[in-house]
Amino acid sequence: MLKLCDVNDLGQSVWLVSPGVTVGRAQSSDLCIADDSIAKSHLKIAVDGDTLTLHNLSGAARILLNGKSTGTPCQLKINDQIKVGSRLLQVIDPKVTKLKSDSPRATSSKGIAWALRANHRAIAGKVFPVKESAVVGRSDECDITFSLSHLSRRHARLEVREGLLFVIDLGSANGTFVNNRKVSESRVRRGDELRFDTLSFSIVGPADDNNRTAVRPALPEFEMRSAPSLPGEAVTVPHAIQPSSLPEEEVEDKPKAKGKVWLLVTVLVLGAAGYLWGTNQGFIG
Repeated sequence: MLKLCDVNDLGQSVWLVSPGVTVGRAQSSDLCIADDSIAKSHLKIAVDGDTLTLHNLSGAARILLNGKSTGTPCQLKINDQIKVGSRLLQVIDPKVTKLKSDSPRATSSKGIAWALRANHRAIAGKVFPVKESAVVGRSDECDITFSLSHLSRRHARLEVREGLLFVIDLGSANGTFVNNRKVSESRVRRGDELRFDTLSFSIVGPADDNNRTAVRPALPEFEMRSAPSLPGEAVTVPHAIQPSSLPEEEVEDKPKAKGKVWLLVTVLVLGAAGYLWGTNQGFIG
C-alpha cells in the first residue's frame, strides 16, 4: 500500500486508499496541513487499484509535479513529488522507500508532532495536527474548525513552546477543560483529555521526560557516624566504609602478634625484678 508523506515533516502522512484522499488546510481533509500557504481544499488523489490520479481542487493555486508546473488531472507514480504551497509531498512505498529530512523543522523542538485525537462519536479517531500555533473554534478563519453552536467563534488557542504544548482559553462562553478541570491557560501532556465545552479530545504527542524512571547507580555499603551540624547538635550522616589496606592474613595475625609482644615484655620485666631482688639479698647477707 502506498502513502503520501510531507518530506520535511514525516509525521504528516496519509495512506492512499480507494476511492481517494484529499489534502488541504480544512479539518475535514484526509491530510490536514495547518499552513497558510495551503488552500482549505487543495488537491485530491483518486485511487483506483494501482492507478493514482492527481486533481487540483484549489482552482487558482499552482501545483508542481517533480519541480514542474502541471495541469490536472494527471497520473502519479511511486516517488513522485508534489509541491503544494510551501510543502513538498511525496508518494512512497513504506516497504522500500526511506525518507530523510534535512530540514531544521523536522529536528527542532518546534517540529515535535502534537495532535488532537477526537473522542466524540461523530468524528471518533480523527486526528487534527497541531503546529506551532493553532486556533480552535466555530469560525471558518480558525485553524481547526467545528461547526458546533456551543463552541465560541474563537474558542481556544494551542501553542507549542520549546517542544511543550499549551492551551489558552480565548474567553469562550462554555469553557476549556483539561482532565475535567476548567482552565484559562494550562500545559497539556500526552494522554490528557482536552475538552472544549463537551467536545473532547485525547492529546497525542511525545512522552514527558518526567514520566521516565531514572535508574540509580549501586551505592557502597554505609555505616553511620555523627557529625556536628550546629553547635551543640549532632546529626547522623552516611560515611562510606573504607576497606583495610592490610592483606587479609595480616589482619587476622595482628592480635596474635600483639599477644606475643606483651608476653615477652612480661617475661623481661619479671626477670629483671628477680635479678634485682637477688642482688639485694646478696648485699643484705
